Amino acid sequence: MEEGKAGGLGTLRAVLSILQWWGFNVTVIIMNKWIFQKLDFKFPLTVSCVHFICSSIGAYIAIHVLKAKPLIEVEPEDRWKRIFPMSFVFCINIVLGNVSLRYIPVSFMQTIKSFTPATTVILQWLVWSKHFEWRIWASLVPIVGGILLTSITELSFNIFGFCAAMVGCLATSTKTILAESLLHGYKFDSINTVYYMAPFATMILALPAMLLEGAGVINWFYTHDSIIPALIIILGSGVLAFCLNFSIFYVIHSTTAVTFNVAGNLKVAVAVLVSWMIFRNPISAMNAIGCAITLVGCTFYGYVRHLISQRQAAAPGSVNSPRNPMEMLPLVEDKQEKV
Repeated sequence: MEEGKAGGLGTLRAVLSILQWWGFNVTVIIMNKWIFQKLDFKFPLTVSCVHFICSSIGAYIAIHVLKAKPLIEVEPEDRWKRIFPMSFVFCINIVLGNVSLRYIPVSFMQTIKSFTPATTVILQWLVWSKHFEWRIWASLVPIVGGILLTSITELSFNIFGFCAAMVGCLATSTKTILAESLLHGYKFDSINTVYYMAPFATMILALPAMLLEGAGVINWFYTHDSIIPALIIILGSGVLAFCLNFSIFYVIHSTTAVTFNVAGNLKVAVAVLVSWMIFRNPISAMNAIGCAITLVGCTFYGYVRHLISQRQAAAPGSVNSPRNPMEMLPLVEDKQEKV
């Protein structure tokens, strides 16, 4: 009786954690697109900088005031040698995501971001000479095929937005791969990750944002009609971006790795549907099919990775295999996942 009750509570907790994760993720994406398209605030570097500042403040409050998570101590030398390079790639990843969101629809951007598993495997194979089972390569076929079909049938295709999203995938993959070597010995969760990386990212991005977009932002202040509501939306997107990172921490500890993978791909479908309902960007039947194929491929890829990790964990003398969902996942869930 008690076991059944505990199991029911665990299931309810997992469902609620997934729903709030979906809610924050979709809301942040829609708000960012709304900022670029409806508010005519076409300054992705500034928006990213606002997100980093809000996340820095939020992470400090979560760790030092709310005590939601203990601070993972990092040596001062390691902050510059390990955290700073990671923050630089992290910054590029977020900025390119916002740049792509300015030029292409949410549905197309989210589908392209699903290409990240393929770029991660290919980078590890080409640069680090890492070998993968045939099942991993087979799982990439529908991902690549779906992306190709989506790209050639996208009715609102923009080459600049497409390239930004693709390079963003490479940045996400690089961040994930570098985390394995640069952050060796540190068990970061999403809150501590933001705590250390967001201030560095703010420092990296502040000067380029001022130089490249400062004059445009000042002009927008003087020409935009409803400045106060617009600023509330922009700052609100930054606050919700931090909440998204907090929700990732919660969902990781409430679900299994397989559930997290499936929920992550369903989240993309939800974001595509909601964005279409709000912005009404044209989506052809073949484009929708390409998106669906990509998501099925991502789900299959995650499942194959889970099976391989289970087999490695069961192997006698295995010490390097993942022991929990946290260790199977990238340092920060990137779906714009994100700050």
